[in-house]
Amino acid sequence: MPPTPHDPNHLLTELEEVKSRFGPGIAARTTKLLAQLSKLQLDDPHQLIRFHEALLFLRAFPQSPAIVVRVERLLNTFHERIENLRATRGDMSLFDDFDTSGIAGTSMQDMLSFDVTRWLVRRIPRNVGIAWDDYFDDYQGERARGNSWPRFIPLLEEDADVEANIPWLRWLDAARGKERPLEWLLRSFERLPLTDRARSELYDSLRLPIRWKLANLKLSRTRNWIRPRRFYFHDSPLIQRNQVSLADELARPAPKFEKLSLRDGESVMHTIREIMLVRYRELYGTTLGDPRSVVRTDLGRGVVMHLWNLPPNRRLPLRAYVAGFTLKNGVPINYIEAIGLCEWIEVGFNTFYTYRQGETAWIYAQALRCLCAFTGATTISVYPYQIGQNNDEAIDSGAFWFYRKLGFRSGRADLQKLCEKEEEKIVADPKYRTPRRILKRLAQAHVFYELDTSSDPKRLGDAEDVLAAQPRSGARMQPTAQAVGGGPPDHPAPERRKNRPGPWDTFSTRNIALRVNRRMARDFKGDSQKIRHASVAVITRAFGINPARWTPAEQRSLENWSLVLALIPDLLRWSPQEKRDAIHIIRAQAGRNEMRYLRLTQQHPRLRQELLGLGSKD
Repeated sequence: MPPTPHDPNHLLTELEEVKSRFGPGIAARTTKLLAQLSKLQLDDPHQLIRFHEALLFLRAFPQSPAIVVRVERLLNTFHERIENLRATRGDMSLFDDFDTSGIAGTSMQDMLSFDVTRWLVRRIPRNVGIAWDDYFDDYQGERARGNSWPRFIPLLEEDADVEANIPWLRWLDAARGKERPLEWLLRSFERLPLTDRARSELYDSLRLPIRWKLANLKLSRTRNWIRPRRFYFHDSPLIQRNQVSLADELARPAPKFEKLSLRDGESVMHTIREIMLVRYRELYGTTLGDPRSVVRTDLGRGVVMHLWNLPPNRRLPLRAYVAGFTLKNGVPINYIEAIGLCEWIEVGFNTFYTYRQGETAWIYAQALRCLCAFTGATTISVYPYQIGQNNDEAIDSGAFWFYRKLGFRSGRADLQKLCEKEEEKIVADPKYRTPRRILKRLAQAHVFYELDTSSDPKRLGDAEDVLAAQPRSGARMQPTAQAVGGGPPDHPAPERRKNRPGPWDTFSTRNIALRVNRRMARDFKGDSQKIRHASVAVITRAFGINPARWTPAEQRSLENWSLVLALIPDLLRWSPQEKRDAIHIIRAQAGRNEMRYLRLTQQHPRLRQELLGLGSKD
């Protein structure tokens, strides 16, 4: 029996097909479908989810101004549809998956870190609390309570140290008075005489389940968008993967970065925490980003990216850190992470499920273009997880071929040969598709992309030059060679690039750290304090410095770098200039501008050579 004109599934299927089509008459068809669907109640949770995701895509990739108005009206009232479903005892569990969470009108629950919990309570105090019903059956949680709560609940040791079946809530209620339990606990942790890291670790040991109600809040995924400075309306097909040349995009002039004020930077930090919270995600740099370091760049086609670094007291011991996200017409569509040293960065990039049909390859190319300009990096590596290691979703989507056909190569010679054999099979038989077992093998190593800077090695400039670079709006894309198969059929052929090994292929700061720890076990009987003190003594003598007047952050940087520098056998033979430059690097690691630190590591050839030797596998 054919579907009726008002059948919800039929209308939703049509909307899902038309939402990513652009051209004459498409906007009118989309408007009519939205009008029809807006009149239906949609009692099926599957239908509600489909409608919600289509609306969000249309808000990010609108076909006309009228569609934006209608979509925003539907999204701003979407919580009413969820409330109606709950009232009819509909299945609410479907709204709690990674790809469907965060819809207005639903509730969420997770064990959040101390920093995120504190931020969330300040953000929506009346909508968040502890899910006690899912807490007290956890033995490890009971031990953690016994170790932490006596620090701020007097005489609790009378029970916690010797008794069973402790009435934890009675103790808490007696101590907190009229203050909300979670707020009182957080304030009690804040008062403890501990470092930020120690305080967070102690709180996190409690594994408190936090539940929050999204209601119709702006931080819900449904309404977590802003009005852009200028809308970009699509009236022609989206940029396809076979139209993207990563080499061409990275060869373009650096984008112009706008340094945001502290107030605007703090607003960006609130936004990224909201973005991650409603998707059950938390990254180190999205939770602890430095609002003073935020930059913004407008890349055209309604695409705006924000990037930032870590504050001095939260930085990694050696590598520099960058995080960011992308707005498309004011809608958050992805998050970005890059961690690096010298000219090398490891990049993580995640486009949210709803927007993966929307110019993903072109936006990814812009992300790399921004990261290389912001950091000065010329070697890009991608984590194995991104291409399928322990990641079935990446295997199913052919993620390895996405990167390979942009010009990436495997960091392992045996896997690169396997990749080339697969490419030969694809050329011989265009219908051939790489088996899952082969894709899983190919995903066992990082993939790399080296920028060609031979024609203009100073093209990236320094950190100050990047902020002054001339703006460029949307890219003018040129089609590349015809797709050869092996992944989704719209992939371009691999860009013709050299596939020889690079100096960073087997490098990892983990390898350096393991060398440090083996030295600690061998020479200092496993005592971390002894190796730290001894290493600092060696380096201060070798460099002729007295760090007594250095800031605590600079002294911490010296301690971490001393552990590494003490592994270098010929350190005393470094030239005076090389030693002075190393001192500048150590102090810059604790400075306000983390990118200045990264740039300085790029300008010390001797240190780079030693780091590569210590961090690469034999």
